[in-house]
Amino acid sequence: MDQGSWLSCEKTAILQGGFLLASQLCQPEPFSALRKEDWGRVGGPVVQAVAEICGQFCVGNQDGLQWRKRILCIIWNKILEMERMEDIDRSWMENPLFAVQNSLPSINHTVLFELVKSLGFSTTYVELLLCFQEAEQCRELERLARYVTVESTDADVKLLLDVCWELLRGRQKEEDSLDRLFTAQLVRVSQNLAGCTTQASKRFKPDPESSASAACKVSILFQGLNDIKEYVTSTALCHFALSNCLDMLYTSYLLDHATDLPVEVKLRNIVWLVSLQRKTNLVEGNDLIQAIRECHRDLAATFSPARSKPSGMTSIQAMQMTLGIIRTWEERGLLREPTSEPSVLAVRCKDSICRVLKSLEQLMTSESLEDEQSVNSLKGVLKDLLASLSFTVPEGPSAEMECIVTAIIDNNIQGFQELPKLYASKLSLTFSETEWLSCLERNKGAFQQKDLVMTLVSTLIAKCQSEADVNHSKRLKDVTVDVFCRLPLTDKNVILSEVLAMSQRGLHGCLPSAVTKGYEEELNLAFNCIVQGGAQGSLSSAISAVARVAFQNPEAAMRRCCRAAVVNVGADRLLARILQQLPGLRGLAAGTDEARRGWSLLCECLRAAAWNKLSSPKEEDQLLRFLSALMEPSAADQTGEKCSFLLPEECVRAFVLPHVTLGPGARSLELCLRVLQAALAHAISEDAAPWIINCSPFPLLYCLSQLLNNCSRCWEQPLQGDPGVSIETKELLISILITLGKAVGKQVALAPGTWSRALSWLYGKVEQLDWTIRFHMKEVWGEHFKYEVPSSLMAVCELSEQEWSGLELPQYGQGTGLLAWVECCCLSDRVRETMMGALSLNLRDPEEVNMFSKGLLVALSQTLPWCAVSEWERLLTVLRELLRSEKLHVPYSLEYVDFLPFLDLRPFACDLRLSVLMLRVFQLLCGFSCEGWLPPRGWAHVSRLYAAALRVVTDSVKDVLPLPSAASPGAGGAPLNREVLFVLTQLYCHTLHVQVMMPGEAEPLFLRALEILSHYEAVLAAYPKSSTPLQAANTRHFLTTITDNLQCAETRAVLQQKIAQLGD
Repeated sequence: MDQGSWLSCEKTAILQGGFLLASQLCQPEPFSALRKEDWGRVGGPVVQAVAEICGQFCVGNQDGLQWRKRILCIIWNKILEMERMEDIDRSWMENPLFAVQNSLPSINHTVLFELVKSLGFSTTYVELLLCFQEAEQCRELERLARYVTVESTDADVKLLLDVCWELLRGRQKEEDSLDRLFTAQLVRVSQNLAGCTTQASKRFKPDPESSASAACKVSILFQGLNDIKEYVTSTALCHFALSNCLDMLYTSYLLDHATDLPVEVKLRNIVWLVSLQRKTNLVEGNDLIQAIRECHRDLAATFSPARSKPSGMTSIQAMQMTLGIIRTWEERGLLREPTSEPSVLAVRCKDSICRVLKSLEQLMTSESLEDEQSVNSLKGVLKDLLASLSFTVPEGPSAEMECIVTAIIDNNIQGFQELPKLYASKLSLTFSETEWLSCLERNKGAFQQKDLVMTLVSTLIAKCQSEADVNHSKRLKDVTVDVFCRLPLTDKNVILSEVLAMSQRGLHGCLPSAVTKGYEEELNLAFNCIVQGGAQGSLSSAISAVARVAFQNPEAAMRRCCRAAVVNVGADRLLARILQQLPGLRGLAAGTDEARRGWSLLCECLRAAAWNKLSSPKEEDQLLRFLSALMEPSAADQTGEKCSFLLPEECVRAFVLPHVTLGPGARSLELCLRVLQAALAHAISEDAAPWIINCSPFPLLYCLSQLLNNCSRCWEQPLQGDPGVSIETKELLISILITLGKAVGKQVALAPGTWSRALSWLYGKVEQLDWTIRFHMKEVWGEHFKYEVPSSLMAVCELSEQEWSGLELPQYGQGTGLLAWVECCCLSDRVRETMMGALSLNLRDPEEVNMFSKGLLVALSQTLPWCAVSEWERLLTVLRELLRSEKLHVPYSLEYVDFLPFLDLRPFACDLRLSVLMLRVFQLLCGFSCEGWLPPRGWAHVSRLYAAALRVVTDSVKDVLPLPSAASPGAGGAPLNREVLFVLTQLYCHTLHVQVMMPGEAEPLFLRALEILSHYEAVLAAYPKSSTPLQAANTRHFLTTITDNLQCAETRAVLQQKIAQLGD
């Protein structure tokens, strides 16, 4: 009902009639001069009208409670306007209550006080009283106290006690619309009063009794209690008054901060109070919720400091007045112990005495105590009084406890924050199992805290161990899991960490199989949905799904996650992103051998579900991407810093150290090395992370060096137990040695004295291996050791003796200097540059240049088969530099032409001679002297290296004559176009020459020959006049003749088909 409707409805007419009838009964005296003793004669119509409007006998009627406040608001506002003689011309415009107020006769405070007293409206009275400013509150309260202390009756005493108690309790809820309306009218009346003209001020004759008192509310109430102490005639009123008096003393003077009762004590008190009200039929149906709130409000009022500090009375004065009141009632025998079951007021009085006594004990130890005698006197009286109240508060029935606790949780009643924890633990043992579970299922949101989830977990485990009903245990498990899923991600991770600390199987490690039945299907469904949804699915939903199954069984969920990441194409990145958001699963697997090794649950599950079950290179690649993604810093830890789900150190310990040191098979070895390379990539990105020192770096370096040393035997049949390192692995080993050496070297440089013995041990071990290996670990040695090379190298190089020293090696005798020089050029870019700069060669001596060229050809033949790709690229760079600087003499003979063409081949001199040099190298390798050097795998490797060299040459040729775009083709004979065609023909012949000499089928050379022909065709298309039809026909015939030498018919047919298309 809005404001306009209730101001002019039937109920206001009833109110008007009651007041007019009372005004007539008051004749001949005016109703505005009504005295206290006349109320019994004239007040009946008003009481009857208000009771009819409010539905006095309809307990719990919210509409009736609203009408109580509306009526008091109207009456009180009219009284205030009359007191201040407000201008009616202004009031009717500014006062929304004017119409109702103007229809009532003139009244005074007697009507207000008697109406509140007769109908028990003290709660509503206090709600409106609190709308006044502090000074005005004191004035109105003092007026009430003065009124009830004159010719007091039990009703007057009870009114003051009720108002006192309601003020102690404070406002029970937020201001409603009526509170705001009344407050606005108070402000308006005050402003109008302040703005009155001088003439109006002269007309205003304030009541001297209505002036605001300088006293505070506490002192007014204390004085009021003291004034009515003689009028208290019953033990019940005495207990009520004394508890009010003690509570005011406690909250205003002895309590400096809010406290709270333990939830169990609070519940016992509320259960007893509510059960007592039930016995007296005061609580029925939905009123239980309101009764609980009111009981809690009563308890809370006595544990919170007063909202405003007292100013009109000291604590000693309050104690002395309290002492006087108690003694008066003791003399009259009113403070006797109840003979039957103690009442609510008696119990409250006893609690108040206990609180004040405890505070007085603490006050006695204070150095600032002013009047020790008064304190001691009050303490003694209270102790005697407490001894006389020796009754015990009976506990409410357990059924009542269960009903009230359920109501509190169902309705989310405020003030019971600790109740869910108690409900999830102790109360689970005393309440009905079915009702307890039903309440949990209805109120999952009330338990949505990480501590409460762990409490539910503990309760679930305890119930399962006590052989509880399986169905009930499954329901409790489901509720616990659902509550966990509602938590924010940070709380989920905390719980996952705690569950993992209990057991690597989480809840399933503590629950019987009958309770966990159905989990496997849930696990399958979760990961199937994630994998099938892929990147289109919601990441947050996927994270929640994994967290749910991991909460129940971390080990099973992690194993399924690892397996899914390996066997499902593209799932590795998605599942890594999910795990990165669940750092709670990063802990050690509790109570396992893996935990004792320092392996995380992830490492254990990876080994069990993926590492040992890899069936294809594709799965190895997926696993490697999964591990690499997990090592990327992403999730923030408790310090707020980003960290990896899988630490590189853990990865190395679990997947590298056990296998590299034990010497596994070749494929497994390569996978281990790729894992190590991925971990080291993160070490470099983290600026030489010190974790590498915890991974046995020096033994690891030695093992890697041994593996690299075995690469020299890569074309030999491996011995039993020998890892048999492949040439493809050599590239990986070199990269890892350099990266690991840099990381270890940085740590060694920070504390060289600490690692001196380890360095000496490592150097001594590596000395037994090939001399080139030490170059890759220069970052580890630092400046402690020189570069050590075969002494024969010193004969062809001028090297500084401060940095270089010679070694007498049996396999490097006289004349092997160039072999050592070529091997050094392969090691690194830095060493290659040093070798080029230090090469000792007299270009003025033709014989020396000729001998150098022949020696280099032999050295290349000896080095090429054992070169990794990066080493070969460095060597090609060296050869091109030597050719350009004329240090390497490679005569170019026209072996594939009968007549000398009139062409300018100088721009292609380096490319042609490099191609011829490679041809000479393969003529040596394929000759009788090198027969049996290489197995088929070796020939496949050198064919790939030769194909790489051809790619370098053809790219160089393309750079000399770039092809024009399709929009502007070459019109005529462009410069060097005929030269390019000639060079391509020579390169094709060299390629097929080598391919014919090599055993087996060299597919890389076939592809390179096909590419040369394709480029030849593109040049002809771009420059049609580069070749006459006759020349084109001769070229096709010549190339076809060369191609006829190939043994593989299929390869020969493809190339000849391509040749037939040239120049058509």
